[in-house]
Amino acid sequence: MQAYKKNDGLIKDNFLLHSEMAARLYHDYAKELPIIDYHNHLPPELVANNHQFDNCSQVWLAGDHYKWRAMRALGINEDYITGKASDFDKFQKWGETVPYTLRNPLYHWSHLELQRYFGIQELLTGDNAADIYQETQKQLQQNTHSTRGLLALQNVEVICTTEDPIDDLRHHKDLKKQDVTLKMSTAFRPDKSMAIEDTQSYLEYLETLETVSGKTILNVDDLMAVLDDRITYFHDNGCRLADHGLEFLPYYQTGVYDIQTIFNKIKNHKLLSQDEVQYYKCEILKHLCKTYHKKGWVQQFHLGALRSVNSRMLKLRGRDSGWDSIGDFEQAKSLGQFLDYLDSTDQLTKTILYNLNPADNEVMATMIGNFNDGSVKGKIQFGSGWWFLDQKDGMEKQMNALSNMGLLSCFVGMLTDSRSFMSFPRHEYFRRVLCNLIGNDVLNGELPADEKWLGKIVEDISYHNAKEYFNF
Repeated sequence: MQAYKKNDGLIKDNFLLHSEMAARLYHDYAKELPIIDYHNHLPPELVANNHQFDNCSQVWLAGDHYKWRAMRALGINEDYITGKASDFDKFQKWGETVPYTLRNPLYHWSHLELQRYFGIQELLTGDNAADIYQETQKQLQQNTHSTRGLLALQNVEVICTTEDPIDDLRHHKDLKKQDVTLKMSTAFRPDKSMAIEDTQSYLEYLETLETVSGKTILNVDDLMAVLDDRITYFHDNGCRLADHGLEFLPYYQTGVYDIQTIFNKIKNHKLLSQDEVQYYKCEILKHLCKTYHKKGWVQQFHLGALRSVNSRMLKLRGRDSGWDSIGDFEQAKSLGQFLDYLDSTDQLTKTILYNLNPADNEVMATMIGNFNDGSVKGKIQFGSGWWFLDQKDGMEKQMNALSNMGLLSCFVGMLTDSRSFMSFPRHEYFRRVLCNLIGNDVLNGELPADEKWLGKIVEDISYHNAKEYFNF
């Protein structure tokens, strides 16, 4: 791809690679490997329909709360962020913002994405935003820059979107009928099936679940049966993963409360205690996780987000628009108890644990070792740096904790967890960080300069471990 304007650029060949070994590991072993993105929030309809975006604001700015938070911090009016301003004006304001994001990962990501998708090496500013908007708009009209074209430009082999149990997976079915090499799978995300904090919303959700399943939910056993049916439906349509977003993984011994009594209180709009709420979640999760084990699925737990902190802006702009942060929830004891509950009857399936609070890195790195039982390579995984931690420092800390207390060599590597079709260069970013970590150890005399062996480890973490673990 020809550069939009030839200059030295920020993203040079050895960007983030600070030793000769790091450069060789990246360029000769990691760079050309396909991407398996085993967890994201891409809209499957846009993949199945091979959607063509009109301009860069639509593909790059819409839905990206990372960028929105940066623009708000700079004092940019919300009209230019999630409001009614034109796509061009929103891009112009983003261009004015970018120079001020230096040392935030957005500075690296933005220029990496412009270069990899559009060949633009120029640093984005307010002065050149109009020119770059026009150039990207022109390229986005080409077949090479449709949704599947953008994925192909990054050598994406597999994407795994995330769907609620009520989803009919029609777009996944549609893609399978088409003559395409891209594989699009899904992850079963049943968070709403246990979100009883908001009674009215929960009861409305149960009504929708009844409609989709064609079954009446009169009690907890009915709910469990419907969820089992939906798991089977997802399984029959190629799903092999589940995902859960939780503040923490609750654990109670069965029988401490009566779950049917809690269910009846929900039906009758009666107030629940916090213990009753968490007990209900725990019992639903126990059942789900046993079903995942029967199906041979991988279960994922994203733990530690403190969501919707700004109530005023939540009312104005809604969820997932940039009002969340890292939480400081207690994780270790109940997480260990929950995993032990499943393992005690040998019903603990492959599991990936993600933490949002970096203070929990060592907790997660040691927790996985408690349940790696030799039955599967890397059966329990410490997931890649997630959300606020998917930048250079967060990636390094996650991999250092895993290296110190587990086996980095068994790690299934990077995922985007993104809603954007332009976020896939983050895999390149991760691979460069990984190669630089190992290269620095060689430079410091802490690892042997065995390029072939180190290259194999890099290849495994970048691609082969995930392909084997998920059986993609």
